[in-house]
Amino acid sequence: MRCVVLGAGAIGGVLGARLAQAGHDVHVVDRRAHVDAIRAHGLRVRSPDGEDVVRLAATTDFAEPDWAGVDAVVLCVKSQDTAAALAELARHADPQTPILCAQNGVANEDAALRLFANVYGVLVACPSAYLEPGLVRAYSSPVTGVLDVGRYPHGRDTFAVQVSRVLSGAGYASEARADITAYKYGKLVTNLGNAVEALCGPSARGGNLDRLAMDEARTVLFSAGIHAEFAPVSALVQVRPVFGERRPGGSSWQSLYRRTGGIETDYLNGEIVRLGRLHGVPTPVNAALQYAANRLVASGGEPGSVSELDLLRAVVDGRGAAR
Repeated sequence: MRCVVLGAGAIGGVLGARLAQAGHDVHVVDRRAHVDAIRAHGLRVRSPDGEDVVRLAATTDFAEPDWAGVDAVVLCVKSQDTAAALAELARHADPQTPILCAQNGVANEDAALRLFANVYGVLVACPSAYLEPGLVRAYSSPVTGVLDVGRYPHGRDTFAVQVSRVLSGAGYASEARADITAYKYGKLVTNLGNAVEALCGPSARGGNLDRLAMDEARTVLFSAGIHAEFAPVSALVQVRPVFGERRPGGSSWQSLYRRTGGIETDYLNGEIVRLGRLHGVPTPVNAALQYAANRLVASGGEPGSVSELDLLRAVVDGRGAAR
């Protein structure tokens, strides 16, 4: 398969490397520092099994890949960067090109469908990290992660089955699912704790705020008539240290650590807030997390620098709920 990976960070970098190692033709598009490092030294992929150096075609220029021969585009940018990436992609790729949205959140597929006819959702459960140019870390072994795929908004077609087989051959657990959207809503619920981890540190993950945000989301989804399925990823993903180090934090934590100037909270907790407003369901927990995360990004604060107790007080006081 010939594919272009847009965004070669934690998810896209590891995926591009694994596909290339499995014999597929991969071209990655990313920012200058990362691309320069990949071109100079290859993409270094560290895992519990050691380090691989994978040579990949890498560019910052959307015009550089040979789009005429591309079988699929894998969209791995953060949700807040999707609109800009799709707008640039539409200038070069044929509108029939299959787009695989290997991203958190549920808004990316709909955005892609405005510009491309063949859109596929990908449920992503791949513990990985991108903290410095030219190096990505994959923390699960022997399976690199879970990447289930299905046509958007629903359907299990021939291409989804083909992609699932390709991903399975590249070291992932993958199923072609007829209702990928339901599974992505399930993943959205579990991703609400990303903001808690980014704000209060990894030790707060799974705590009171996390549970309250998820309970609130389930109420909202029920009121909206949205069905969420939860894929059994824990039996497949085996998280282990990489070079003696545990994974420092998830995708939102990494955005704060790298000072990217953005965070995906508006498309995770903010999606629950949006649905709550549409259906008349209060969402004080997710609204407070969304507000606090955006404030921390604006101030350039460090991940884990916010008190969990202060956030709980903000929920009780209703701060952020009107945002």
